[in-house]
Amino acid sequence: MERETKRLRNRNQLKHGSGVQVLIDIEKLSRDFGDIQAVKSVSLKVGAGEIVGLIGPDGAGKTTLMRMVCALIPPTSGTVRVLDQDVREHPERVRREIGYMPQQFSLYADLTVEQNLHFFADIFQVTREEREKRLRELYRFSRLEPFRRRAAGALSGGMKQKLALSCALIHRPQVLVLDEPTFGVDPLSRQEFWQLLQQIKQEGTGILVSTAYMDEAALCDRVALMHRGRIIARGAPDDLIRQFPYPLFRLEGTDLRQLLEFFRRIPGVRSTTLFGDALHVSFDEQPEENQWQQWYRENPGILLHHQSISPTIEDVFLELMKENNGSSS
Repeated sequence: MERETKRLRNRNQLKHGSGVQVLIDIEKLSRDFGDIQAVKSVSLKVGAGEIVGLIGPDGAGKTTLMRMVCALIPPTSGTVRVLDQDVREHPERVRREIGYMPQQFSLYADLTVEQNLHFFADIFQVTREEREKRLRELYRFSRLEPFRRRAAGALSGGMKQKLALSCALIHRPQVLVLDEPTFGVDPLSRQEFWQLLQQIKQEGTGILVSTAYMDEAALCDRVALMHRGRIIARGAPDDLIRQFPYPLFRLEGTDLRQLLEFFRRIPGVRSTTLFGDALHVSFDEQPEENQWQQWYRENPGILLHHQSISPTIEDVFLELMKENNGSSS
């Protein structure tokens, strides 16, 4: 009853520009570790029923930011409010109200699926009546019921992530914070995991998730691109892609490394990046056809095909990183 009262009260929280209820409100948040500034004046909001993705390389500050949101480490400056609670003033309350999945699998490997779920239900003081109902829902949701007596340590990577997500959801949190939840998981399990996140989102849960996979970034409602502790761009993935200002081409060839070095020496080339079995090359201005013919002649049997393409979110992020690498901010 108390939890439901809080849920109703929280519906009256601050709304952001889209009219969506704000569940996580981060304002000018910073965190220093000695002389290292891991997070630098970050502001970000996460609303009810949306997935906000934190995108960035290792060391960008994503995990530090998430740990501050979860009241696991205090900020050096700035504020975080979760469900209208200041994490600095009410850390225990915030921890009880959110669901959190850290980077590393953190459940008890020697306990069964069922025992792990009961353990977290105890931690979050889920009543016995509510617990049985919730377990049935989570088993149906995760499809883990056939494995409920299997030790967590014996599960596949994808099943471990589903179990960790189920444990984070046992107390019906309004806010989920997921730190690279699919890292190292096979593609099919990643796809299934994101289908689960879409279901959770439909229930009105606000989800803050970090990911190293750019295809997952495209599944978020909004993304925040982090680099050197700062957010360098934010918005809906499609909006960010539309703002990419440079002509972009996909090149196929027999020796992509040689092509990469060749185009890096060409005046007017913005970037050259290996993308699987092809090369993405962006230019300051659209190349003329006679320039392409010259490049084919200079790379006989190596440059096989070129095609103008639309950028991906990864192209956008790499370009933004390039622009910010020269900045001391």
